[in-house]
Amino acid sequence: MIFHQISDWNDAYANGPNIPGGERWPAAWVQPAQTYRDELGGRGRATLDIGYGERPRNRFDLFRPEGQPKGLVVFVHGGFWRALDKSFWSHLARGAVESGYAVAMPSYTLCPAVRVADITREIAAAIAQAASMVEGPIFLTGHSAGGHLVTRMISATSPLSEVARARIRNTVSISGVHDLRPMLKTAMNAELRIDDAEAQTESPVLLRPLPGARVTCWVGSAERPEFVRQNALLANIWTGLGAQTCTVEEPGRHHFNVIDGLADRNHPIVRTLLADAV
Repeated sequence: MIFHQISDWNDAYANGPNIPGGERWPAAWVQPAQTYRDELGGRGRATLDIGYGERPRNRFDLFRPEGQPKGLVVFVHGGFWRALDKSFWSHLARGAVESGYAVAMPSYTLCPAVRVADITREIAAAIAQAASMVEGPIFLTGHSAGGHLVTRMISATSPLSEVARARIRNTVSISGVHDLRPMLKTAMNAELRIDDAEAQTESPVLLRPLPGARVTCWVGSAERPEFVRQNALLANIWTGLGAQTCTVEEPGRHHFNVIDGLADRNHPIVRTLLADAV
């Protein structure tokens, strides 16, 4: 029998220091993202900085396929709710766009300027605005904190309208943080300001899924054990609450390259995300 106990919660959620060459990210995403924006912008298929709210970061980019979109994919970025923006991830839209879908990538206001619950409402507003511009089914995916935010959209207390909820076909949470309670033990909580009450209301694992929810929890096998645990946790709990769930540990992938497959229309992560439509 092996007893496992975490004594350093900061290290448990520290990705860069525990990945060989981890200092390359997030800078490694900047050029591919800019190149993709330029590529689709030159073809008239990228609309940038579409407003969805009153705060400065309430903007999303929309990338369109050739012809009429089959539906809408929304990708929500990570950064522990306190860092980064939509500009780092544009190239990850390629897989879904080349599969015939429009892709919206929102920024959102960061902690400590707002609380996590405020970000949840902002993402709902971004989805609503994008959905008003693109017809058809909606597919949600997000990375790390973004994985938390997209699973909040399919929780019973989702701030999405009934109309928007009805359009959601599938969700893929990538390395998602689905239980916020461990965040209270980290130094970053000085900025996040999560308390016990917010952890209860904003943790998908402590909430019921929407009726008919479908979610795949996807993580890299080489990630920090806490991300692997968080990944399995939501699928385990929500299976018992009636959701259709799946857990994937992609071999050899770590926290920063586990999202790379989104840029390839033939990668299993894209096929999984669009599984209800392909």
